[in-house]
Amino acid sequence: MPVCWSSELNWDTDWTLQVLDLASEIVTKMEMMPQYDLSRMPENTALKQQTLPAHQLDLSASVVLSIFFATGGFCLCMGIILLLSAKSTKEIEINYTNICANCAQLREDSSNFDKECTCSVPFYLPEKMEGDVYMYYKLYGFYQNLYRYILSRSNSQLVGKDIWSESLPKALLIDTSSCTQDVKNCSPFQLSQNGTPIIPCGAIANSIFNDTITLSYNLNSSINIEVPMLKRGLTWWTDKYVKFRNPTASDLASAFAGSAKPPHWAKPIYELDIDDPGNNGFINEDLIVWMRTAAFPTFKKLYRRLNRVHNFVEGLPAGNYSFNISYNFPVTVFQGEKSVVLSTLTWIGGGGLFLGLTYTVTGALTLLASFAILAIYLMLKRNKKSFL
Repeated sequence: MPVCWSSELNWDTDWTLQVLDLASEIVTKMEMMPQYDLSRMPENTALKQQTLPAHQLDLSASVVLSIFFATGGFCLCMGIILLLSAKSTKEIEINYTNICANCAQLREDSSNFDKECTCSVPFYLPEKMEGDVYMYYKLYGFYQNLYRYILSRSNSQLVGKDIWSESLPKALLIDTSSCTQDVKNCSPFQLSQNGTPIIPCGAIANSIFNDTITLSYNLNSSINIEVPMLKRGLTWWTDKYVKFRNPTASDLASAFAGSAKPPHWAKPIYELDIDDPGNNGFINEDLIVWMRTAAFPTFKKLYRRLNRVHNFVEGLPAGNYSFNISYNFPVTVFQGEKSVVLSTLTWIGGGGLFLGLTYTVTGALTLLASFAILAIYLMLKRNKKSFL
């Protein structure tokens, strides 16, 4: 039977030849191209093929219980040691908020900031404080942890770089890119009322603790000796030599000339300690200590260290003392209080009980959990034997 082809199935010979020629040309060009290894398979190594030897821990109940008991015993022992060490520190705190009530009332009116007010706070030290003795100021109810307060500073300014361009507003700058965001956060303590840049700017620097405290020892009824105190060695090394630096100038007064002091400061930045150039300007240690904000509303900060010379080589002897205070820092306006603290240190630091209590509670809970696991294990083991 003859085969009949439809006209729709007739091949166009010319078109077919063109397609074949094009395919042949493509194949020829591909053969001429350099050959690359396109494989994505990783190398045949133990690491890349994930065939490294592995060990799956199969801990028995006795091993787990031993780990729990050892951890609990270690934490409990460490907690007891830390608590005993913290208890061995000697500390005395003198709250002078109400003792200096006249000065506190005077400072409630900000217009009296330039009026000097002093008071004397006598106290008795019952026991000798041996070794290094540290003086702190302690504030109650002062919230340094407020978010806007923490941001109100210029780290670029405090490091001593471009203190002028960092302080001026954008309208006064030719290159506005140098006015960084941290300087904007200083407002409203960025410029004085007459438009002069405030150095250092910000609410933290403006609210610096500025009481002056000296300690006197009553050697007898007629002789008072001022206890020698050190103003340096109060800060972290990184703060003193990295985060806070003075501008490169031979004279700080000329470097800061044309600037304004913060509104609540009695002296400009270059007169914080004119007797010691290494403790003046941005690297003044009282300023650095204050600029490290506290996490809680009740805090104490290091103010002075005992200089162990003359009558105080071994520490502070027992006897009658008095704090002579130039009262400048107001606290009654926000229902706060302030104290002076004298304290010794141990190998773990001060007399705080938090770390010791944390170790003790953790150790006790771990031991309780260990005994509970042991009881459950023995009960299940006995049930298994009775079942068999």
